Amino acid sequence: MTSFSPPPVDAVAPEPVPAAGGAAGGPRPSAIVIGGGIAGLASAALLARDGYAVTLLERQDTVGGRAGVWERDGFRFDTGPSWYLMPEVFDHFYRLLGTSAAEQLDLTRLAPGYRVYFEGDPSEQTTTFDIADNRDDNLALFESIEPGSGPRMARYLDSARDTYEMAKKRFLYTTFESFTPLVKRDVLSRTPRLARLLLEPLDRFAARFVTDNRLRQVLGYPAVFLGSSPFLTPSMYHLMSHLDMEDGVLYPQGGFTRVIETIADLARAEGVDIRTGSSVTSIRTEPAGSGRAVARGVEYRDAAGVTHELAADVVVSAADLHHTETSLLPYSLQTYPQKYWDDTLAGPSALLLYLGVEGGLPELEHHTLFFTSDWHDNFGRIFPGTRGSAHTETSVPNPASLYVCRPSATDAGVAPEGSENIFVLVPIPADPDLGAGGVDGAGDERIERLADLAIEQIGAWAGIPDLASRITVRRTIGPADFARDLNAWKGTALGPAHTLRQSAFFRAGNVSKKVAGLYYAGGSTIPGIGLPMCLISAEILVKRLRGDVSTGPLPEPLTATVQSNGSASTGGTARRAPARSRRR
Repeated sequence: MTSFSPPPVDAVAPEPVPAAGGAAGGPRPSAIVIGGGIAGLASAALLARDGYAVTLLERQDTVGGRAGVWERDGFRFDTGPSWYLMPEVFDHFYRLLGTSAAEQLDLTRLAPGYRVYFEGDPSEQTTTFDIADNRDDNLALFESIEPGSGPRMARYLDSARDTYEMAKKRFLYTTFESFTPLVKRDVLSRTPRLARLLLEPLDRFAARFVTDNRLRQVLGYPAVFLGSSPFLTPSMYHLMSHLDMEDGVLYPQGGFTRVIETIADLARAEGVDIRTGSSVTSIRTEPAGSGRAVARGVEYRDAAGVTHELAADVVVSAADLHHTETSLLPYSLQTYPQKYWDDTLAGPSALLLYLGVEGGLPELEHHTLFFTSDWHDNFGRIFPGTRGSAHTETSVPNPASLYVCRPSATDAGVAPEGSENIFVLVPIPADPDLGAGGVDGAGDERIERLADLAIEQIGAWAGIPDLASRITVRRTIGPADFARDLNAWKGTALGPAHTLRQSAFFRAGNVSKKVAGLYYAGGSTIPGIGLPMCLISAEILVKRLRGDVSTGPLPEPLTATVQSNGSASTGGTARRAPARSRRR
């Protein structure tokens, strides 16, 4: 390996953005996007479509962030997201760029949507069942397990659909820069109901429709995908049940890395300059008076260790918000300083396992969930102080409720013939001290021991006694990996948990209050966690830059409003583009 010494701190190579206006002097205003995860790629693509000259800087050697890929011995593993929900959000994003999900992806509908294994004695209760890909079969399933629950669940799903549609229409695609557009009849007429859904936790809400613990768990587990617990997540998020129990679950052939590839390709087609191996070390600003500043660009270090200055009119950070605020800005310019994070609840971290297994695994569906019987204990260990829990400090649940993905059930290209590809996610506390993973058991001792326990649990509950002996490829990821590789606050796998005070307009906004021209995108900010939310975050970034306070999606395809002189046009009404010194 060739070694090198980093340049001295003052060895900075100034570098203008090609074809950039404003500070860089070219015909078009320029934008820098920090982070090449899905939010960063989507933001870069839409900004370029809107008329900006965009440079994207990604610290890793490849783009994707959490939605990465790892390959070994003929196995190809998605390293993060694995549920394709809210398909209309993906399709809308593609249509903004003049294409469609159908043109970009080969989507397969999963039937069943997923399988669930429950802790317990098979002689005393049903310990496994499948959630179908349609409403009628799922209502029949609930009725068969808890007689009389079918009509109640029909009302639950009706409510979930109505809440989901209302969220898309009024809450997901808004910057919350103004609340006036929310003062509409459809919102006002639902105010008492919306207030109850915000104040009542998901678990308690679900318990009013079903009493069987297994069914309550099926309705409550989507909280985990929101980085939270069913005892903490507002029941507003029962809308998730519409997605998996009625809308159905899809899978993009080639895996979620294929989604990333398509968005990166579209960004490049729009003219985005994607630079990997480029680690941003600071956001450059100039004073603007009254304790405020103006973003002027960034300083970053390339793969060879050379430090560069890159000028721009707009800076967008799609990196972890805690890292952006506390590491890339001085304290005086932080909208969300450390004291903000001290009062913020982190979503769980995760133990991730990527396993190549010899032979078939018919006991597992494409998506399989394993639920412990005592969720107060399980979630109370991850979120101490949770209602009903006696835990006051974090600890790792054992056994744990966990998730297994077997993409080789649907996609022959992710594993060699005669073998299976499985991805395991075990929610654990957000604590980097729990350790890092490794390949073939080379991770920290505690992480590898937890991985052994998870493999043993899956084998025992699913009736695969020889699972461990059939593993030919093994890699683990722990909280320390999230902190090191993704600059993830507290090593969380997802971001700030979706609790009442961390959802909707209570969540961190997408614009700096102290640095004009600095904006945010991704799961740390509005609207929240998940690939669809990250795509929406890119769209509401564009809306924020345009001063668009509407609550719905933008018209398709996206039409450029930023012009070469730095002005912006909105429906024929010319107005000045957000200048770097513009006050909000």
